[in-house]
Amino acid sequence: MTSDGPVNAAVAIAALAVVSVATAVIGFYGLRISRTTGDFYVASRTVRPWWNASAIGGEYLSAASFLGVAGLILLSGTDALWFPVGYTAGYLMLLLFVAAPLRRSGAYTIPDFTEARLDSRPVRKVTSLVVVLVGWLYIVPQLHGAALTIRITTGLPSWVGSVAVVIVVCLTVVAGGMRSITFVQAFQYWLKLTALAVPILFIVFMLAGADAPELAPPAVNPTGAPPAGLYQNISLLVALLFGTLGLPHVLVRFYTNPDGQSARRTTLIVLGLLSVFYLFPTAYGMVGRMFAPDLARSGQADALVLLLPGELVDGTAGDLLSALVVAGAFAAFLSTTSGLVVSLAGVISQDVLGAGVGGFRLAAVMSAVVPLAFAFMTDSFALAGSVGLVFAFTASTVCPVLLLGIWWRGLTDAGAIAGMVTGGLLCGGAMVIGAVAGAASIPVWLAQPAAWSVPAAFTVMVVVSRATAGRVPRTMARVMTRLHTPERPLATER
Repeated sequence: MTSDGPVNAAVAIAALAVVSVATAVIGFYGLRISRTTGDFYVASRTVRPWWNASAIGGEYLSAASFLGVAGLILLSGTDALWFPVGYTAGYLMLLLFVAAPLRRSGAYTIPDFTEARLDSRPVRKVTSLVVVLVGWLYIVPQLHGAALTIRITTGLPSWVGSVAVVIVVCLTVVAGGMRSITFVQAFQYWLKLTALAVPILFIVFMLAGADAPELAPPAVNPTGAPPAGLYQNISLLVALLFGTLGLPHVLVRFYTNPDGQSARRTTLIVLGLLSVFYLFPTAYGMVGRMFAPDLARSGQADALVLLLPGELVDGTAGDLLSALVVAGAFAAFLSTTSGLVVSLAGVISQDVLGAGVGGFRLAAVMSAVVPLAFAFMTDSFALAGSVGLVFAFTASTVCPVLLLGIWWRGLTDAGAIAGMVTGGLLCGGAMVIGAVAGAASIPVWLAQPAAWSVPAAFTVMVVVSRATAGRVPRTMARVMTRLHTPERPLATER
């Protein structure tokens, strides 16, 4: 058995096995203390800030963060730095506008929130459809990343990686739901951080006395589009900043905090954890541009993090560093996919299968298997770029209804539905056109739609709400008071 890159296949397989077994063991540990419906949906709202922040870091730092950011920096140089900046800054907006009010809502899921806020079953149905679609769109790049990792590092068929992720995620989610996944994702954040930090620090110290070659010029844009300009950068930032506010697997985490104050504290800790993490993919990209530019020309930019230790470090040390990176990459796919599956299972079980542990477990399997089928039918382009489009779609649909629902008393059910449908059709249509025609064949404004699809969604939501002002729910004042009245911290959080 051989692999396409300088990674010992046997060592890589051993690393993947260790991560999978550790994930399963921690997940089954959660089964021991997961008994009630609240345990499965929101861990009975007892997760403390440090645990929750580590778990959020585990699920948020996906294939795009672990592999894609370094690959984009290798290809595009400083233009790609907008990705880690946007990914991190989105959490500042979460802290300011969403975290505490959302926790005070008392909801289990985003559709729970929109139904309670707007007193409307149709709004709930549309929100549920959008949340499920966003989740599936986000899972597919994780499965593509797992397929890439398996092929590059072990030589096994690509489908093995995708199937392995789905099996491990289903086992852990079905075993213990949100409480179980909290332990798993917290462990996986620290594994990912270690897996990135140790090899790159070793490489940097090893190369400290070496003559550094000149930085390679930026390679071709990974999507095939022209080099990034002002419009692309603005649109990307809009997608990342507003898209973070609507990610279902991130938002559901704030329902697990005991109170609004702990939700804010969790977000502050997450900002610190993300800031530290993104230092290392950036370092991989810069070192890769200096010492391994051939990876860009060979079309293996997304594999830079996986291949760089073996390229620059010989012998057993190189094998061990490669194994650590492979383990961290697989942890990234597992943690993000598990978070998405938990959030989707909560929505599907409540709206389709009936609330309860049995419905949650069946919904979890459905939530993982459907995107697996899509992953088999599609090919991945640059991981960070594909996830960026998912952020654009989320920013155009879920984000407007959350922000306006929390901060504007005039929102109506008709306005919420009109805005989500408008944003979904505009951004989704641009994504479909780009996928069919190719990014190089369409205008820049279609390849990066967030700059106009997000304002359009907000505008339609406001205009239609004003036109249907008589539909403002009678419960609006009571719900808004609940969202914006601070609770007394629980004793466990003092």
